[in-house]
Amino acid sequence: MTETAVHIPVLFEEVMAAFDGLGDRPARLIDGTLGNGGHAAGLLKRHPRLELLGIDRDDEALERAARTLAFAADRVRLRHGVYSELATCAGELGWTEVDGVLLDLGVSSPQLDTAERGFSWRLEGPLDMRMDRRSPLTASRLLNRASEEELERIFRDYGEVRASRRLAQRIVRRRTERPLATVRDLVELCDEVMGRRRPGELPNPTLPFQALRIAVNDELGELERGLAEALAQLRPGGRLAVISFHSLEDRMVKQFLRYRAAGCVCPPGLPVCVCGKRPELREVSRKVITASPEELAANRRAASARLRVAEKL
Repeated sequence: MTETAVHIPVLFEEVMAAFDGLGDRPARLIDGTLGNGGHAAGLLKRHPRLELLGIDRDDEALERAARTLAFAADRVRLRHGVYSELATCAGELGWTEVDGVLLDLGVSSPQLDTAERGFSWRLEGPLDMRMDRRSPLTASRLLNRASEEELERIFRDYGEVRASRRLAQRIVRRRTERPLATVRDLVELCDEVMGRRRPGELPNPTLPFQALRIAVNDELGELERGLAEALAQLRPGGRLAVISFHSLEDRMVKQFLRYRAAGCVCPPGLPVCVCGKRPELREVSRKVITASPEELAANRRAASARLRVAEKL
């Protein structure tokens, strides 16, 4: 493995503040996207009676987190899995409800900075992009087997790529000559198809790589299932904190929280409510929480981070 950069947990103090209510009492929290364990370590240090279940689908991340959290090993349980199955993981421990759930979405710095993982278009390596190395679906396999229509949908819906159709067409033509196997293979096609950037635009490969990563890992499907699982697992008064890194994720989180915080959703004009819907949570802050200028100066990857916090009623 190549040497990776140190991962700095984004919005660290804001996440600590979101769970300040845990205090010194016995409490349980699930970190569904444990990563290197930076947020988890902070919470365990601030709350000496906190028990934590850490879940991640990246086995290398779990190994790093185990070292990070060794100081509180007697209060930590680690599971290799996906956060959409957090209720199952908690049930294996006999936990029926928890006081908090933290989801830090997206890709971590070690994943981005490890060439052989294939997440970054800046580092030459295989087109892998799997968060869970047990999965058979790599980015290369998807590019070389998906239909032109499916590739266009992925680039359009998950990356909002302006040349999604032309890029899909070019990929299908190219793979008849030889399979797409490396990061450079896809970067070259992105530059050929998308051409010269307009002022202020992201580098050509940025959004296609994001779209492909989301598809390989089913990130939006995982988020939809995981949010519902998290809310169901929380006790009344428990808190859910979600950090997202792009507009598709943040939009899903915002819509989920707004809908679950709303009461009656009957059509206007009905004399009485017939839907029976009641608010299930309250948004702790209606305004999304972003990084401070000080954090942005220290960690440029915090620029796209968006934190939303809600409390179960």
